[in-house]
Amino acid sequence: MKNIIELENVSKSYPGFQLDHACLLVKEGTIVGLIGENGAGKTTLMKAILNIISTSGKIKIFGKEYQNQEKEIKQDIGVVWDDSFLSEYLNPKQINVVMKDLYPTWQEEKYFSYLKEFHLPENKLIKDFSSGMKMKLKIITAISHQPKLLVLDEPTSGLDPIVRSEILEIFRQYILEDETRSILISSHITSDLEQIADYTIFLHQGRVLFDLPTADLLENYGMVKCSEKEVQTFQREDYICYRKEKYQYEVLVANKEKFRKKYKISTIDKPTMEEIMLFYVKGERK
Repeated sequence: MKNIIELENVSKSYPGFQLDHACLLVKEGTIVGLIGENGAGKTTLMKAILNIISTSGKIKIFGKEYQNQEKEIKQDIGVVWDDSFLSEYLNPKQINVVMKDLYPTWQEEKYFSYLKEFHLPENKLIKDFSSGMKMKLKIITAISHQPKLLVLDEPTSGLDPIVRSEILEIFRQYILEDETRSILISSHITSDLEQIADYTIFLHQGRVLFDLPTADLLENYGMVKCSEKEVQTFQREDYICYRKEKYQYEVLVANKEKFRKKYKISTIDKPTMEEIMLFYVKGERK
């Protein structure tokens, strides 16, 4: 399985913030979710991957480096940012005319097929689209030149559950059509990533805290509810962090079965991705 994205010790400094020696891999045929609180560095990381900002460290896309092959690399990337790159005074039919002049791999027939599948009118101005319609159009436009990599920043933010489900289905279809493709998707809606992400990368204060298979993350992590006295009996290497609630303590562990056997605990809850993220951000450590 080839590496689509390779980051090695990538750093970028701004006043009050530093992307700190980020290392990560995105393999072909995978959907990778990027999570973290506001200001964690997700957008900075994605801009580094797209060579929008200058950084230190090493970045390879499709095994190539931007210094020598930027145009070739970017022809194979589809990008969707929160703010639209499409003029509000164009309609989807006019978008097709613009895009087929920009991309030699643009597939006009596929584009109009997507418009029909997701009920987007060809002749209606984009300014008159709903938020969900605009996002579906941006995604359809991004994938209709058949990129090998999709980079998406908050594509389901602010959308209702039905539209979000439709958009997630677009991503699934995109990968199923060609298993050499990959998606990197940044989102605060962690429940969406639980459904589609093969791997999850958690960024906190400019540092990558973990890069794990999503299934392993959700299956192996556990949340122990206990008393303060019980917390004192746990060895530090056996848990990640804890937090104090009104009547009890909650402890996050990375291997719930190992923890269960060692401390003879019968009940360990299964945390959501959002709860895991909150533990890392808000939790305490001895």
